[in-house]
Amino acid sequence: MDTFSYLAQSAFPLVWILVPAIGAFVRARHATSSHERLEIWQRWWAIGAMGFGSLWMTVAFLAFPDVMATAIGFGRTPFLFEIAFANLGLAVLGFRAASATSRERITIGLGAGMFLWGAVVGHVYQWFANGDHASGNTGGVLVTDLLIPAVMIILAMRSRRLAATPRPTVEMAA
Repeated sequence: MDTFSYLAQSAFPLVWILVPAIGAFVRARHATSSHERLEIWQRWWAIGAMGFGSLWMTVAFLAFPDVMATAIGFGRTPFLFEIAFANLGLAVLGFRAASATSRERITIGLGAGMFLWGAVVGHVYQWFANGDHASGNTGGVLVTDLLIPAVMIILAMRSRRLAATPRPTVEMAA
């Protein structure tokens, strides 16, 4: 594989972070309050990063198992089918998070984190222990696996704090 192809394949997962971030940024510019702006960010992140990002991985692992096996640096095994359905679960949770409470979003982020952060540990282990530098084992996948649940949790915690902050009331003059 030439260097450009390797870099493109390694960087591709970043689309699931960049598109929701750009979409949320553009949409949130028109928000009238901090609460509305934060809600926009949470929905874009839930649907775009976790929902569609995980759905893409589901389709990729089911429809192109040989390509995905090569991308992660492994042979084709039943493990690929399991990864597809683990990602389908994350996609469902991501879409659910779009209309969830901040407490539910924290829980969804933590659940996703358990799978994705475990995957990060596995990728790094394969990288250093076995020299697996395949495009789907290092690079963008490490960033997305780390950030998608972390950002969801951070946004939800911020939303919880914002909701708990007393808002000034306007008193009507008599």
